[in-house]
Amino acid sequence: MPDTTCHMSISLDGFVAGPDQSRENPLGKRGLELHGWHIGDPRATETNQVAANWLMRPRGAYVMGRNMFGPIRGEWSGEWNGWWGPEPPYHAPVFVLTHYEHAPIQMEGGTTFHFVTEGFDAAYAAASQAAGDKGVDIAGGASTVRQALAAGVVDELTLDIAPVLLGSGERIFDGIESFAFDPVEVLHSPLATHIRYRRRQ
Repeated sequence: MPDTTCHMSISLDGFVAGPDQSRENPLGKRGLELHGWHIGDPRATETNQVAANWLMRPRGAYVMGRNMFGPIRGEWSGEWNGWWGPEPPYHAPVFVLTHYEHAPIQMEGGTTFHFVTEGFDAAYAAASQAAGDKGVDIAGGASTVRQALAAGVVDELTLDIAPVLLGSGERIFDGIESFAFDPVEVLHSPLATHIRYRRRQ
């Protein structure tokens, strides 16, 4: 069975996004500081590019939470097609967890956002079927990753640990009682330490 992957940037104090997500701060306040290693920091190195290649490798389908898809809360209102412009980077079906029904949104480049109201297990099952032999990626955010870890479906977890303390925001390990992964590769740079873990057999 193809791997299910998850790749997240995280602060030293365990946050993958800052507080108060909004259109102005898609990753929450100061959340962008976790992503300098692959977004815009001139100090990025070849090591960071290797990790960016891990992040951007093509997958057959994706699962993400509604908070990652956009800042709208409650009932859908207005037009919103995600943060990524007319051609999102996924180029595959993306299954978005939500409590509110929404028609699929087809974007350029092969990305279609499907909205799933039946919970994580239903979204993951749909993604697995759509992915075929290309594998599924758990794209985030924090709540969706927690659900994936609790369900035991993640085969490979990559953490980009940025030398940043956010103090508050969204954590991925709250409520997770054990960490059943072993490190298999570590890359170092001034902007992040990249650790790739595989699920313990």
